[in-house]
Amino acid sequence: MWEAMPKVLADFGADDAIRAVVLTGAGDKAFVSGADISQFEKERSTAETVAHYDAVGEKAQAALKNFDKPVIAMIRGYCIGGGLNIANLCDLRIAADDARFGIPAAKMGLGYRAGSMKTLVDIVGPAFALEIMITARQFSAEEALRMGLVHKVVPVPGLEAATRQYSEMIAANAPLTMRAAKRIIREVGAAKYDAAACQAWVKECFDSEDYREGRRAFMEKRRPLFKGR
Repeated sequence: MWEAMPKVLADFGADDAIRAVVLTGAGDKAFVSGADISQFEKERSTAETVAHYDAVGEKAQAALKNFDKPVIAMIRGYCIGGGLNIANLCDLRIAADDARFGIPAAKMGLGYRAGSMKTLVDIVGPAFALEIMITARQFSAEEALRMGLVHKVVPVPGLEAATRQYSEMIAANAPLTMRAAKRIIREVGAAKYDAAACQAWVKECFDSEDYREGRRAFMEKRRPLFKGR
């Protein structure tokens, strides 16, 4: 999915007939349920594999973040971990009332990248971002609405109709005005931070015994016993 996303978005961006894009999950169980933890031993267990996984994910997220046309996340069911970050990179988030949100990084011992963290803080603020990160719990759609994590919550049967209504509203507007608005809002929201220090702290998590324990505990379906090292 990460590898396919930049190409799909590039195709959408080049098609003048497309005025808005809706991102949603296949089926009715999840928008994105998060990374497949069972694959972490293979794909995210060494410095090299973590770097490769991160590079692929960063490229996809950059393509979504810098996409010039309006993007709506239509969220049904689970929107967890990296899935929440994908939703956060969309311009609007419309959720069904059965949606569930969370970032369970603290239950796994993995580090959460600074770029993704900044996106979260920009949307909900530091206080709610801290609650999301240090409790690692799941939040209901109504809680997400109160945080500002989503723009609108509707009953499950009305999700597609509400999303279509917003899409048609957007599609009727001036494309150049919307493109300029997206670019300017991105620009005025930019902030500098010590990216190298943040990356080092994330690496410390991935190099830790706790991260290895988190992966093992997940596969063994038990509570992890973290030691802080």
